[in-house]
Amino acid sequence: MHHETILSRATEQVLQPIDRFYQSVARNRDAVAVAGTADGDVTYAGLARAVDAVAAAFQERDGAAGSRVGICLSNSYEHLVALLATYAAGKVWVPLGFRNARAELDAMIAATRPSILIDDAAAIRKMIAEYDGKTPARAERGAEDPQIIKFSGGSTGAPKAVVQSQRCVNAQADGLRDFFEFQSDDVNLIAAPLTHGASCFVLPMLEVGGTHVLVESAKPEIIFDAITAHGVTTIYAPPTLLYALIDHPRAPAYTRGKSSSLRHVIYSAAPMPPQRIRDCQSALGPVIETAYGQVEAPQIISAMRADELLIEENLLSVGRPSPVVTVGIVSATGELLPSGEVGEIVVSGPLVMSGYLDREEETARTIVDGWLHTGDIGTIDDRGYLFIRGRLREVINTGGFKVYPADVEACLAKHRAVEECAVFGMPDAKWGDAVNAAVVVREEMDVSAENLIAWVKAELGSVKAPKRIWFVDHLERNAAGKVSRGGVRARIISSNVAQ
Repeated sequence: MHHETILSRATEQVLQPIDRFYQSVARNRDAVAVAGTADGDVTYAGLARAVDAVAAAFQERDGAAGSRVGICLSNSYEHLVALLATYAAGKVWVPLGFRNARAELDAMIAATRPSILIDDAAAIRKMIAEYDGKTPARAERGAEDPQIIKFSGGSTGAPKAVVQSQRCVNAQADGLRDFFEFQSDDVNLIAAPLTHGASCFVLPMLEVGGTHVLVESAKPEIIFDAITAHGVTTIYAPPTLLYALIDHPRAPAYTRGKSSSLRHVIYSAAPMPPQRIRDCQSALGPVIETAYGQVEAPQIISAMRADELLIEENLLSVGRPSPVVTVGIVSATGELLPSGEVGEIVVSGPLVMSGYLDREEETARTIVDGWLHTGDIGTIDDRGYLFIRGRLREVINTGGFKVYPADVEACLAKHRAVEECAVFGMPDAKWGDAVNAAVVVREEMDVSAENLIAWVKAELGSVKAPKRIWFVDHLERNAAGKVSRGGVRARIISSNVAQ
């Protein structure tokens, strides 16, 4: 059989990310790989047949190994097949968010130059039917050959095309599989966009023989129904999606016993205030977990299991380093710092990207002596837990003192009237930069700026207390759903209206 040939050759060559899937097919042919599709459940054998067909179609369209496939689809079975088929065809996946503006998509396509573009699920269904029974030729590619080109979604700066090698994608799968100890009875709900962090869970879940469930709409009632119908154990979601779930009027009806199947509710992409973590634990159970990663070192640099996140002193942490990285803290001069010291978070190991596409100088500035400079400021405590204090470019220098936005945000978030907030610096004649905060107040609650400033002063002192509070109805977010302090700051400057 084709898959047996692939496996025998894979033992002699570099293990490619797609081999994880084919090896699992050999072990789990009749197990359910994807549940709840329009045509019912799909077994591993059935998924492999569809992937082979589309991969063969891709190779017929473009026979060059390492060429690029841009996929712009919502969450669907066809999207999953196209993603895996890209790997199976020996090609490079370029995820294109279907919610992105046309100008953004045009820029991404121009930067990556994919030879195949998929923006219609019907095209994938047609390939599955027309090429059924056909198999792709194995493309022998090295560990350092590209597998994914994904755009960074940081809170500052323009998005950059990040090259993730086969080595990087393999390390990512190893890290997630081993840290969270996924099992064959795990059922993973893909509700967050497959073009973003949710894609990281595709291979590790398939490798262990688990099941994926995809929903095109991330509406809370649809997600709750899927949890109940399929016995979902695992969900990856940004905080905003979790808030939508637990704040939904129908949430109590689902969360009182009906979501008992949940084991892993993993959030990342943005920090979550301690009270909101507790809200999620109360609503969904003691199953909330967190992860920290960047496109430059994708899920996971560090992570924390549910039992650890129940401990009060861990609520502001992003966990322990994953088994596939080494994490350090460096000074402004590049010296590694001891535990407890604050500096830039740096990462080394197989999880690190190859570099930025067509940006050699920026790559050289970012990866120095094997260390990826994340641009995040943080510290590691004496237990080995990592804490993020803010972005390097967002540190506020006020009156000669450095203030980390995350410290002030964490303090404000403890106030019962604060729904969420963003802290940033604004030019000031006296202080150089003055600490400012944009605050969204919880519904049916009221609080004054003076009260919030006094709240921060009492805990952090006058230097870190905001000089001004701006009350807003929402906070700007980037494509990954992460609050953009720069975006919030820009709106405040442009509107120049204090409430």
